[in-house]
Formats: sequence, structure tokens, C-alpha cells
Amino acid sequence: ISYPEARKDDVDLEALVNDMNSSFESLYSTCSSVQSESVPLLQHNGQVHRDHHRIAPMPPHTHTSNSELQHSTTSPKQRRRRSQPMHILAVRRLQEEEQQLRTSSLPAIPNPFPELSGSPVLSPGSLPPCQPSGTYIINIFSEDGMGKVVEIPADMTARDLCQLLVYKSHCVDDNSWALVEHHPLLGLERCLEDHELVVQVQASMTSEGRFLFRKNYAKYEFFRNPLNFFPEHMVAWCQETNGAIPPSQLLQNFLNSSSCPEIQGFLYVKEMGRKSWKKLYVFLRRSGLYFSTKGTSKEPRHLQLLADLEDSNVFTVTTGKKLHSAPTDYEFCIKPNKRTELKELRMLCTEDEQSRTSWMTAFRLFKYGIVLYQNYKIPQQRKTLSHFSTPVRSVSENSLVAMDFSGRIGRVIDNPLEAQSAAMEEGNAWRKRSQRMNILGSPSPLHPCLLNSVIHRTQLWFHGRITREESHRMIHQQGQVDGLFLLRDSQSNPKAFVLTLCHHQKIKHFQILPCEEDGQIFFSLDDGSTKFTDLIQLVEFYQLNRGVLPCKLKHPCTLVAL
Repeated sequence: ISYPEARKDDVDLEALVNDMNSSFESLYSTCSSVQSESVPLLQHNGQVHRDHHRIAPMPPHTHTSNSELQHSTTSPKQRRRRSQPMHILAVRRLQEEEQQLRTSSLPAIPNPFPELSGSPVLSPGSLPPCQPSGTYIINIFSEDGMGKVVEIPADMTARDLCQLLVYKSHCVDDNSWALVEHHPLLGLERCLEDHELVVQVQASMTSEGRFLFRKNYAKYEFFRNPLNFFPEHMVAWCQETNGAIPPSQLLQNFLNSSSCPEIQGFLYVKEMGRKSWKKLYVFLRRSGLYFSTKGTSKEPRHLQLLADLEDSNVFTVTTGKKLHSAPTDYEFCIKPNKRTELKELRMLCTEDEQSRTSWMTAFRLFKYGIVLYQNYKIPQQRKTLSHFSTPVRSVSENSLVAMDFSGRIGRVIDNPLEAQSAAMEEGNAWRKRSQRMNILGSPSPLHPCLLNSVIHRTQLWFHGRITREESHRMIHQQGQVDGLFLLRDSQSNPKAFVLTLCHHQKIKHFQILPCEEDGQIFFSLDDGSTKFTDLIQLVEFYQLNRGVLPCKLKHPCTLVAL
């Protein structure tokens, strides 16, 4: 309703606001028995006041009907009760809103979309919470204990930070690097998911917690071979369908939030606040981890909640038997997303490594669902980074082409296979040069005996004089996938080497013995049946051929110095 005559006569708004402030205290006493709701704000001279009772001034010189006159003659208290059919709002809430309004330094912001809300003005308390901004300092450590300080933005994910460290450390980016949350005093560690914000994870860590930068080949192993990853006796859905499940259907049921798969089996569970362990039948569902109080019964009255998935993360326990007196070496833990003590952790233990890996992976799948599959697909789609520019090749490097100089004149190699073969031939040219220098009797450093004894030490998969236990620890940390390997010096034979290989989550060792033939030293894994001039040639051969090994060499166990 518009009142054109009101423009001619000035309305004393200041007197009206003062009258509202004076009646504000009396409103508190009346609202204790009358239910009310919040109402819009009133702006006057740049100040914000809350109008708890909408009083519209009657314009002068206007004609009023009998009903309007009767309404205007009612008392202000009755007018408030008749015009405000309010809902529940206690006096304490009114006082809190008024205090928040007075202490806030933000001015009232006109709402650009008043049709989407009941108030034409946005109060400071109605603004959405701000996301963390700015830059933060993060300490990253490598396996040798050396650290690096990195300044990152608040919205940087774990994948982006790993690629930044790969770029700065000049590593090979094969999408297998990971950021690990490590708690040395608790003996816990977990691999951060690629989409997690590093700053938020650091806020939930204790002062002794740290981030490690290392390889993890098993992060998405489930997507490559889901049927062999989970035994049928652990998946309740597999038992109902007699095991006839295609891989795509199994993936769909794990990733789809509307489906209800279930992981079940016996686990050793540590009692809260005690050192004793109990063997219980446990069920992992999307709603949480439960155990049965009566055998293997799945009835709701027999199930009790062990841990929640929403506000927790699953960790590998590295000091299970020593710190927690675990019955086996395959212990894992469910830790809340906060700074917790040792007694607040939910400790669990399995019979073998495959069961532990299955339980921990199922926990991740039920918690994150389709997000994990998207993280797995992002490297294949070759998406660029958003926080820093990736190194690009120079113009001169982009203009290089494969050339063949074996004839009188050079020629461009058009066939890609021929170009690759020429590159491999050039890479092996040092062997030919060493043999030629040996024939000429040159005492240069390219002598085969000297070269073969040191050339492998520059490779990422060679780790020198480490113990068997240390090699086991490195294989465990980097995923225990098939084909994960490293080479080291033999402790029993100073002239021999050892190949440490992982197959079916079991670690095996193969001794590499030197053998002499026609005055030249060779290396062999199969007692001289297949001989190699150096360890690099041996590794290259078994990367292409299985030979006497249970599987091919696929993933080198690599350490990086930050």
C-alpha cells in the first residue's frame, strides 16, 4: 500500500526509534508468556535496530475505515499480539540476538535476492561461515628423517602437495607418491586421501605428529583387481549370490551409497582401557563398525557399535606387539578426527595381512565412496594443477626429433618403434664402450670390473647395506603389491646381492651370486643359467621376463631425499 501524501509531510523517525528502544525492555517481560519469532531490521542513520513489533506510522490526512479505526484504537500490547502470530523464541534467545547485534561491527547488507529469504536485509549473524584462507607452513619429512618446510595455501589438497614435492625434488611423477600422517608416539600412520585438505588434517594432529613423503603403490589397488582383493567369505553380498559376481558389479555396490554391502569376519578387539583382547565377530557397514554379542548373529538386538565411520580414520599400527600386546602383527586402529590419547583408540587385529588390507580398504570405500574412484581416475585424465605451474619443455627441446647417424648422412626416424629402439641402443652404449676399452687395455674408469661394481649404486631400487628387517619395513610401507622390489647387499656373502620381492603380500628374498667366465664377472639368479654383465641388465631382464621369479619386477622400492 503506498501513501503518496506521506511524501509531503515528514515523519519523525527519530522519535519513533526512541520510542521503540524505550519499549524494548517491556517487550522482554511480555514475550515470556507470548511466543514470538525474529523479525527484520530497521536501518536509521547508518545504525541497525531490531524491530520486534512492526509499528507502521499512520500517514496523516488519509481516510480510514471503521475496521482500521478500531484496529488503531487498540493498545500497543494488543496490537502486537494480534499482528504477530509468533513461534517459539525465548527471552534468552532475544537477548543473545540483541547482544550479537550490538557487538558486531559489520553493517547491515542489503539482500540482493529478497525473494529467497524472509528478510530484505542480511544481518551479520546470517552470513555463511568463511572458508580458511591465507597460507600455512607445513613441515614434510622423508624416510631418512630430513625435513623440508613448504608454504601452501589453505585449500591445497594432498595430491597437489605431492605433485609440488615431486616437482621440487626432481622425482619421477608416476602417480604413486603419497602424503602420510605419522604419529611416532602412538605408532600410527595412514596415507592421506588425494582430496583431503592438508591444513585441516594438520589442525587435528598433535605436536608430535608429522607428514611423511613416500611411495604408496597400493592406494588404488582395489580398483585394478577387486575380485581377488576381497575374499568371498568376507563379503556378505558375495555369499548371497554364491560368488558369481562380475568385477563391475562388485565395484558398483561398494561405491554406490544406496547399496548395502557388508564386510564380516572375526577380529581381535582390544577392550577399552585394558590390555586384554577378545575375538569377536565384526560387521562393517556404512553406518559404522559393529560386533555381535551372540556368536555370529546379525539381529539388531545382538549388535553393538564399535566405531563410527563419519568422524574417524583408519590407521596402520606399526608397533602392535610391543605397545599394545597384540596377538598378531597385523594390527590396525580406528582413530577419531581429533587430538586423542592412547586409551581413546579402537584397536583391532587380524590373522593375516590380506585380511587387514581388506578391512582397511573397506573402511575407506564405505566412508568416501565414489570420491575414491574419482581420485583414481584423475591422474589418468592428466588434469593440470591449480596451485602451481607444471614444468614445460623449452622450444629447443620441443624441436628435437629422433635421428639416425649410423650411415654416411643422418636421417630422421619416422617410425616410433624404431625411435624407441634407437633410444634403448643409445642407453646401452656404455656397455659397448666398456668392452671396447677392455680390449684396448685402457686403465680408464670404464673398466668392466670397476664399472659393474658401482654402476647399480646410482639406481633408485638399490639400497646398499640394509638389513632384512629394514627391507621388510620398506616393502610394507610402500604397499605390498605384486612386483614391488629392491636390491641390497648380502649380509652373509660380501660379494653377493639380494633381490627382495613382494608377491601375494608375502616378501621373498633371492640371492644374486657372481660367477666368472673367461675372466669376466657375471651375475645370476638361477645358478648361472642366465647370466648378466651387471645388476642393471639383470633388473631390466626380469622386468620383461618372469624367469625363475614368481612375478615380474614392476615397482621399484624408492626413497627420496627432500
